[in-house]
Amino acid sequence: MQEQYLFKEIEETAQKQWDETQLYKASEDLSKEKLYCLAMFPYPSGYLHVGHVRNYTIADVIARYHRLKGKNVLQPMGWDAFGLPAENAAIKHNVAPAEWTYKNIDHMRTQFKRLGMAFDWSREIATCTPEYYKWEQWLFTRLFKKGLAYKKNSVVNWDPVDNTVLANEQVVDGRGWRSGALVERREIPQWFIKITDYADELLDGLDTLTGWPDQVKTMQRNWIGRSEGLQIRFAVTGHTETLEVYTTRPDTLMGATYVAIAPQHPLAIAASKKLPELAQFIEECRNIEVAEAVIATIEKRGVNTGLTAIHPITGEKLPIFAANFVVMDYGTGAVMSVPAHDQRDFEFAQCYKLPIKPVIQSKETWDYSKAAMTERGALINSAAFDGLDYTKAFDAICTVLEKKKAGERKINYRLRDWGVSRQRYWGAPIPIIYCDDCGTVPVPDKDLPVVLPEQIEFAGPQSPLKNMPEFYNIACPTCGKPSKRETDTFDTFVESSWYYARFASKEQKNNILDDRAKYWTPVDYYIGGIEHAVMHLLYARFFHKLLRDEGFLNSDEPFTNLLTQGMVLKDGTKMSKSKGNTIDPQTLIEQYGADTLRLFIIFTSPPEQSLEWSDSGVDGAHRYLKRVWQFCYQHQEMIREINFAERTHIQWKEQPYALQLLRRDMMLIMQQANFDIERLQLNTVVSACMKLLNLLGDIDAYNNSVKENVDQYTAGVHLLHKGVSVLLRFLYPMTPHLTEYLWANLKFSGTIHKTHWPKVTADALVMDSQELVVQVNGKLKGKIVVPTNSNEETVKSIALKQDSIIKILSGKALKKFIFVPGKLVNLVIGD
Repeated sequence: MQEQYLFKEIEETAQKQWDETQLYKASEDLSKEKLYCLAMFPYPSGYLHVGHVRNYTIADVIARYHRLKGKNVLQPMGWDAFGLPAENAAIKHNVAPAEWTYKNIDHMRTQFKRLGMAFDWSREIATCTPEYYKWEQWLFTRLFKKGLAYKKNSVVNWDPVDNTVLANEQVVDGRGWRSGALVERREIPQWFIKITDYADELLDGLDTLTGWPDQVKTMQRNWIGRSEGLQIRFAVTGHTETLEVYTTRPDTLMGATYVAIAPQHPLAIAASKKLPELAQFIEECRNIEVAEAVIATIEKRGVNTGLTAIHPITGEKLPIFAANFVVMDYGTGAVMSVPAHDQRDFEFAQCYKLPIKPVIQSKETWDYSKAAMTERGALINSAAFDGLDYTKAFDAICTVLEKKKAGERKINYRLRDWGVSRQRYWGAPIPIIYCDDCGTVPVPDKDLPVVLPEQIEFAGPQSPLKNMPEFYNIACPTCGKPSKRETDTFDTFVESSWYYARFASKEQKNNILDDRAKYWTPVDYYIGGIEHAVMHLLYARFFHKLLRDEGFLNSDEPFTNLLTQGMVLKDGTKMSKSKGNTIDPQTLIEQYGADTLRLFIIFTSPPEQSLEWSDSGVDGAHRYLKRVWQFCYQHQEMIREINFAERTHIQWKEQPYALQLLRRDMMLIMQQANFDIERLQLNTVVSACMKLLNLLGDIDAYNNSVKENVDQYTAGVHLLHKGVSVLLRFLYPMTPHLTEYLWANLKFSGTIHKTHWPKVTADALVMDSQELVVQVNGKLKGKIVVPTNSNEETVKSIALKQDSIIKILSGKALKKFIFVPGKLVNLVIGD
């Protein structure tokens, strides 16, 4: 063992050996408890940044810890490889997306290996390979046949630069999140999957996810948005069809003074044929962002359609306005407007001088010229319903409308069906064929996968598939006549919604999954950013239920425990390439080694909190590892001798109090570290390692002080040996290269990868003796050792027999003896 810590040589040697022996390859072993640890797989952008390093290091620490706990651990890695960035790079650099993607994958795989991640590379997946996306195409055809996948015209956010549909969350300040172009509202044919059929199960299932952060579960509950309300039918003057309105506040029905409809509502479009002002308004609203936060804050605008709705109870005529704060995709695209008790309705009414009629009793005097009063209360100005509270008014008004056949109780959801088609090239082709005679036909199983052509050229942002007759021209599989393929591709969230299950069955060529997926799922620990709370995580839960219902999985949820790690900050700002404040992990690995970077990442902050980057912190982590190395180097012969010598059974209760105290302190550190790592407070496990190294120094000092006493020295050396083995095992999840080397070179038994996590020796925590401080007139004069739980009389007797106390008391009177159990004694003396 050399004197210097040569991290580069150690890490390169270890990584080569791990790779050659496939050290972390997992297999199904029913004799062990399984542990599936997974970090959200990355997009192959070309390089890893420190945010990646944090995410995957946290997962790796968890996986390595549970491996030492004796569990059968699976930790795979793959690539979320489809998506727009590859297309944008292709257009910019004139390189095919496939070539760009596979090159990036190769580079990032090398970076992962340099970090020493315990991945089972034999299960590596890239979602852009036909071997992978074949099976999501297969599943889609099953969903189509079951009526869970369908196509319809839908108003979408359209990015005119990227030429694709954007989710509401991908529209920022009215612009596409990648292109920055002003987003348009277009109506185009789109493929959907009926996630709404699973709304109740998705909602109820959140109650079972005790290992998920409350914040994520709240976000999903709000996104699903289950509500109980009343579906009301308003007759429209001059029309035979009624206007459907859903409300969760039927208690405010008597305060409705107008009805607002979405600009794209059929009534608005019909009326616009005679009203140029309305037609212009509808056109202007095409580009309005429809995210709720935006709708709540935009200036409220609208146009009177000239139509009136008939109040279903009073018969009053209410004007119908096309309004920019009503969204066609939510509810029925129409709202009954009660400006006295809804702020958006109030703001619109103020703009257009519409009546404001309070129908709920406020708890204090309310100025309805300034804001709506949105609290619940007893009804006023509501005729026969006056005085009823919310619940009674809800029931009474519902009953009246149901008798009039003008409404009924209804459960509604904010959640909408998942639009999965994208008008781009670099994605999995949707397996559908359009035949003039047979209609919409799913691609037969024998013809899957529908392979995406990889050798293509871009002529602008439009998908090349639309210009490739050799791709889209095909014979109908039913009748054989010339037909057309679908040229849309799947939303990349489709790929990322089931990859965790495919990792368990990667080599399966005859089906989407096999029984190995039932063995490994659900994932025990899933690690990733909270920004995926209501898209990826919700879609993955949905897909898990689809696969369960097809018989491929036997659990209800995909992820048992979810850890959402915090961001990496530099000078208080999130690191990002656009800000130019990223840190290159490769540079740090070259300068300090992967173990140093991993240790710093874990120590600097609890996993769920943000990490503030610190160059000095990295340097400090490196200095600590060099201290560990030096201590092991200096004591290597002693540790090896203990390993090869016949083990001596130490009678610890017969050892000096000082040594028993050192042993107890070691167990207390271990006890706290074991508690912390179970609750994933990984940073304090590193703190325990630092305390343990300091304690080893104290043990070494004790050993040097008792060298002349063979029995005491032998016991002390054994304790030091134990402490080093504990330290290396505690450090192992964070610093696997260093600890593997030291474990082997200090001749500890076996390999550290297959040893066991340290256990606390319970009896070491219970000592027969305890040390008390001795004071005289409040000043420290020494210490005494007394039997644990001694009473005051016993303690006093021992204290007064000490030579130093006898000398102090000589010729003086003991006025008072103060005993604080477990801490001190104080002798008050006088002349």
